[in-house]
Amino acid sequence: MALSLPTTALVTHLTISSAFLSPPTSVMLKRLLSHSIPSLHHFRRPQILSLSSSLFLNPHKNINTHKVWAMAASQSHKYTNRLASEHSPYLLQHAHNPVNWYPWNEEAFQEAKRKDCPIFLSIGYSTCHWCHVMEVESFENEEVAKLLNDWFVSIKVDREERPDVDKVYMTYVQALYGGGGWPLSVFLSPDLKPLMGGTYFPPDDKYGRPGFKTVLRKVKEAWEGNRDTLIKSGAFAIEQLSEALSAIASSKKLPDGLPQNALRLCAEQLSRSYDPVHGGFGSAPKFPRPVEIQLMLYYFKKLEEAGKSGDAKEALKKVLFSLQCMARGGIHDHVGGGFHRYSVDECWHVPHFEKMLYDQGQLANAYLDAFSITKDTFYSSIARDILDYLRRDLIGPEGEIFSAEDADSAESEGATRKKEGAFYIWTSSEIDEVVGEHAKLFKDHYYVKAPGNCDLSRMSDPHNEFKGKNVLIERGSPSELAPELSMPIEQYHGILGECRQKLHNIRSRRPRPHLDDKVIVSWNGLAISAFARASKILKSEPKGTKFNFPIVGCDPKEYLEVAEKAASFIQRQLYDEQTHRLQHSFRNGPSSAPGFLDDYAFLISGLLDLYEAGDEIKWLIWATELQDTQDELFFDRVGGGYFNTPGEDPSVLLRVKEDHDGAEPSGNSVSVINLIRLASMVEGGQSEQYKKNAEHTLAVFETRLKDMAMAVPLMCCAADMLTVPSRKQIVLVGHHSSAEFEDMLVAAHASYNPNITIIHVNHGNAEELSFWEENNGNIAVMAKNNSPDKAVAHVCQNFTCSPPVYDSESLKALLSQKHPTLH
Repeated sequence: MALSLPTTALVTHLTISSAFLSPPTSVMLKRLLSHSIPSLHHFRRPQILSLSSSLFLNPHKNINTHKVWAMAASQSHKYTNRLASEHSPYLLQHAHNPVNWYPWNEEAFQEAKRKDCPIFLSIGYSTCHWCHVMEVESFENEEVAKLLNDWFVSIKVDREERPDVDKVYMTYVQALYGGGGWPLSVFLSPDLKPLMGGTYFPPDDKYGRPGFKTVLRKVKEAWEGNRDTLIKSGAFAIEQLSEALSAIASSKKLPDGLPQNALRLCAEQLSRSYDPVHGGFGSAPKFPRPVEIQLMLYYFKKLEEAGKSGDAKEALKKVLFSLQCMARGGIHDHVGGGFHRYSVDECWHVPHFEKMLYDQGQLANAYLDAFSITKDTFYSSIARDILDYLRRDLIGPEGEIFSAEDADSAESEGATRKKEGAFYIWTSSEIDEVVGEHAKLFKDHYYVKAPGNCDLSRMSDPHNEFKGKNVLIERGSPSELAPELSMPIEQYHGILGECRQKLHNIRSRRPRPHLDDKVIVSWNGLAISAFARASKILKSEPKGTKFNFPIVGCDPKEYLEVAEKAASFIQRQLYDEQTHRLQHSFRNGPSSAPGFLDDYAFLISGLLDLYEAGDEIKWLIWATELQDTQDELFFDRVGGGYFNTPGEDPSVLLRVKEDHDGAEPSGNSVSVINLIRLASMVEGGQSEQYKKNAEHTLAVFETRLKDMAMAVPLMCCAADMLTVPSRKQIVLVGHHSSAEFEDMLVAAHASYNPNITIIHVNHGNAEELSFWEENNGNIAVMAKNNSPDKAVAHVCQNFTCSPPVYDSESLKALLSQKHPTLH
């Protein structure tokens, strides 16, 4: 769903007379930018959506989406434009518009210069609901297309394929107008400087809002009458943004005490926004921002280690209740597994139905952490639910993991329209017919009603779009409901699973939402991490634990195979062995876009988790190679921190040092944690260099950590990690194929501790021994000195280690000690 800003702001600019963007306005712009840039990093989608809903666009208001999709279905391929030769699913969706679209390339830029006209840039993604709406209303409209074709050069960009381009112009729109979202609509000069912008525009003036045709006319008039001033203002905006977003560190270290203060401040700010009734942090619409969960769990662990058990329990309670509410809400797909993007209401009930890979990977890790702490299989089952959804619906034939599923789909085969949520919602009578004898139990459990159940909040369905429909939500607990039926709770769960299986079988016959089968390196890195960690953490589930559909209940080792295949696909298809560089994405071949910071950082993190889960040393070796390349391409050796792009594409006007931990963590936050982890695996100068780069990166964001900690929760964790006197290492030596070694590895992963590194050496593996001899002689000595006949573990800090232990229970006992004896 598009998050929109008030387009009235744009038209106010457009209707200014010859004094348009005069010097006083430029001063105002400078002042606006200086105040807006910090808030960009604090940008939280719920706030922006609330703003746009009240001032400009309510996603459920005034637009007849049935009519929109009926129009879409009736269109034949009367037109074909340059996008037909592209690989991006989003660009291909627009390949038969009457608009003469160009992809983002030199041909388009040169054509704008030849025509001496502005560029209209439209940015979105293939599973974006409001991108679909604007396409049908405007880009399929021949009258609108004529205006665009006559007066502009029109460029279409997939934000997931070119996040670098999207970042430039989204930042501009956010800075000028206070919000942003997709579809993003920006007008540029032929040299790509932004002139003005907005998000979704309806085709005609109505409801007090300017229509897209009006906007096009006003932009043309401004270009013809005030071109010089317009171009100067765009250049000035880019200059100011560039200066603000490429900050340099005044020191190479953070002030003493700042990391601890930032961690505490972030936890306190999140706690103030905590919803004790429905769980989560912040108000509706609610996004499952996993970095907030990570921060609160990290803070819980710090409080527990400091002996503040009461405060620790309170922090943990907030996280666990939030995870429970999300899992029981409609944002969770109870029938097919996985999580939707966000809920429009405060009670996690009615979601925006698209499913994104980056959410699944992060949320699976959050539930794995909750299980590690509580040993409650409620959390492990939700982690399995997410991972099994990915295996079922988002994994390609070579192990690659696809990007997303659309919110919209046809209501039936041959239907002339698509509708948001059509694939996922149910009528009461459908459930009666499918479920049969257990229909009452199922409907009571999931709050299913004949009139529809989207009535829990005034925000759930304010315009009755889901009248008579039900979004499954668990309102009661099985532990409460099963006794009312005099039924064992295990039987109750089994019946629910059977019912979900039947519904899934029926649902699978419905027209599926569009699958974006683009493979994005960064998002695959997040998923690789979750699959790898699950392969060991879930081995701690009690024996005999039963799971019900949509959970497969597989041996956790199968998850490790998924992680391996995904990593292998990226290495084979998107990595150049000679240059050690990544490409950003793959669909019918690698994209032309290079790997960005997030691709390197997220993949390195996933590879470290893959190695620590007991997989081959080659993943650790590749992680170190990628880190070297990342440092070469993105690290600012003078000013500190990592830029988001390599800076080699002249068409990308901003090179940003991103810090905001939002729906995805920032590349800088993840990079600092990667550097800390790598520094604890190697020794000597390389270890010191990793730590120095981590310190220098954090120093760039000192002001953010000090003043806006809640905007950078993962960076707060990273800063604290760097100050831990010595990261603990668990060193395992033995034959990887032995049951004893596997048990030791499971024991090493059994407890939640983000300040532990796991190092393992496979007896008899020359490649591993060579790596450790070159990078950490102490590990190599341990491997050589231990008997090959048995698995052995050491717990080390500062490469000073405990006496060896030879079984998993002894290792668990050693790890549970606050201050183990080291020699």
